[in-house]
Amino acid sequence: MPFHAQHARRRVQGSLGAWRDAHHQPPRRQERAVRTPAEILEHHRPGQTHPLRVLDLLIEFHNTQHTTLEKTVSHKTRQERADFLRRFFRDLKAKAHFATMPDPRNLGDRHVRAMLKVWQQEKLAPATIQTYLSFLRGLARWLGKPGFIRKPAHYGLTPAEYRRHGNAIRDKSWTAAGIDIDALFEQVNAYDRYVGSSLHLIRAFGLRRKESVMLRPHLCVVPFEATGLPPAERQAEHYVRIKEGAKGGRLRFVPLDNAQRIAALALAQAVVQGEDGHMGNPRHGLKHNLRRFDYVMAKFGITAEGLGATAHGLRHEAMIDHYTEKAGMVPPVRGGSDVPPEVDAAARLSAAHLAGHNRVRASGAYLGGLLARQAAPRAQLQDDTPGASGDESLPEER
Repeated sequence: MPFHAQHARRRVQGSLGAWRDAHHQPPRRQERAVRTPAEILEHHRPGQTHPLRVLDLLIEFHNTQHTTLEKTVSHKTRQERADFLRRFFRDLKAKAHFATMPDPRNLGDRHVRAMLKVWQQEKLAPATIQTYLSFLRGLARWLGKPGFIRKPAHYGLTPAEYRRHGNAIRDKSWTAAGIDIDALFEQVNAYDRYVGSSLHLIRAFGLRRKESVMLRPHLCVVPFEATGLPPAERQAEHYVRIKEGAKGGRLRFVPLDNAQRIAALALAQAVVQGEDGHMGNPRHGLKHNLRRFDYVMAKFGITAEGLGATAHGLRHEAMIDHYTEKAGMVPPVRGGSDVPPEVDAAARLSAAHLAGHNRVRASGAYLGGLLARQAAPRAQLQDDTPGASGDESLPEER
């Protein structure tokens, strides 16, 4: 959704907003408002209505829902889930060679097993298979069959085929790529001050690309008392509130507790226009500003194929620096080996929170896995922190 509309347009009643994609989340028809989804589906009996038509109704009724939690999901997730489910049923005929496409309400174990064999033959990544099974669990929940989709091992998959390997095995930071960070920042700043300021914010606060572009550097600053954090966790007088663009809309607060963060915020405040200004060019909307960000990255060779690091590598930089400060030693991904387990656990949890995740294991994507000698006390790294169930996947966004 654009931050700023250069030309206001009159909204026609009943039309779709600019943010809404009718293909993956169609609007509810007015005549259906007084009937429940179950009542509507009763009029579309199996064998009399095309299966994809039934699937579209299910998507219309339920696609905003999270798979397991009582909350809505992002538009990106809605689109990806809708696209997958439609493709899944088409592939039952095209790839699994069923004679007819089943009605979603008649989906059986044999259909799921057949598609898993297809995915095995196509050598899909473990993370992809896990995501697909999660989407199918969502469909099962819509149908009132919450236990229908079983764990991957039930379908004959080996651990190597479905277990994610979320721990970083190499350092993806700009430092590891041999980049002179400050010099490159100066070049980007001279070319595009908005993108340059976003890079400073990513490095200082560990932001994602979208979070940095959507940040409003004046409005995001709040006093500690407004964060709702326990007094014992106070680290600074003021914090930066991060929510817009955050994965899953998860709110987090980052303390303004060092010179790098204060300087990055001051630069951002000097670049934006007005108290309500965001880090994208105000003449354009969010999509254009994200494309502009990617264009500038490519222009200066900030890609895996170019300099050997992406903008997301600055987020790795921030997490590694944060862990190093908290633990007093570089993390395993940089060769660290002498961190006491309890210190490692606390530093990992702090880094995970900085990244916007509740689970300690999420930090492994930036810091690397546990050291061999620390494998025994894994209990200290269990995901038993409040709200830990909110994370469905490990972080590796652009």
